[in-house]
Amino acid sequence: MIEVPPPTAPARDGETGADERGSPGAFAPRFDVITLFPAMFDAITSTGISARALQRGLWRLRCWNPREFARDAYRRVDDRPYGGGPGMVMLAQPLVDALAAIRADHADERPRVVHLSPRGRPLDQARVEALSDLPSLTLIASRYEAVDQRFLDAHVDEEIAIGDFIVSGGELPAMMLIDALVRRLPGALNDSRSALEESFGGGLLEGPHYTRPECFEGQTVPAVLLSGHHDRIARWRREQSLEVTAQRRPDLIARARAQGRLDAADERWLAALASPRGSPSSG
Repeated sequence: MIEVPPPTAPARDGETGADERGSPGAFAPRFDVITLFPAMFDAITSTGISARALQRGLWRLRCWNPREFARDAYRRVDDRPYGGGPGMVMLAQPLVDALAAIRADHADERPRVVHLSPRGRPLDQARVEALSDLPSLTLIASRYEAVDQRFLDAHVDEEIAIGDFIVSGGELPAMMLIDALVRRLPGALNDSRSALEESFGGGLLEGPHYTRPECFEGQTVPAVLLSGHHDRIARWRREQSLEVTAQRRPDLIARARAQGRLDAADERWLAALASPRGSPSSG
């Protein structure tokens, strides 16, 4: 087992360092990851938002290598599949023993167990929000062709996929899930509004953003963003979000409508977008 300590780098100006963490007992979710490659998780513990949140004591990570729980002299964690076929299958026993060690380390608490797998339910923001309420989560970052189904049936609570594509193992999907959960923690982002206003925060995609200079390669920032009129800016951003979502993810528009997230002004804008005249102008 490898427990990842908080980064030792000093906090930058305006950031809270490790010596200024929340009070003892504050909500700091713990992630346990069963992985053959613990070093891969340096990516989220040493850089970026997740590393700063770890330094602030907002979350915890422990990595467990199933090879340490193998019982044969070769520390084998995989074998050929029954029935033949390509690839190797992860053995159930090292995974079961690693999971037992995690549960013992949690005392009376039983963490939810998630296997990162292309067979799983696609990860979306709604699932991230639901999982963010859990005090702990155990992630199975498997490798090889598959995992012995008997382990999955007996010990895994759910399987999650990050998309309809294949990667070499569950480590990258596990890190993506951890990052999505960590950034929702109070204090993880320098501006708490960021988590609320980014894509999927309200069920829609984000619209365009602009920064200096005001004119770049002949293209100018939309005038409404320079107006200082906060209500008009907010409406413009809402309309841009609706337009981008309607073009790229119409399924999200349908979902937002079914959930009652679209008001009359939204519906008028969407109707105008669908008209033969094309995109309407926004004042």
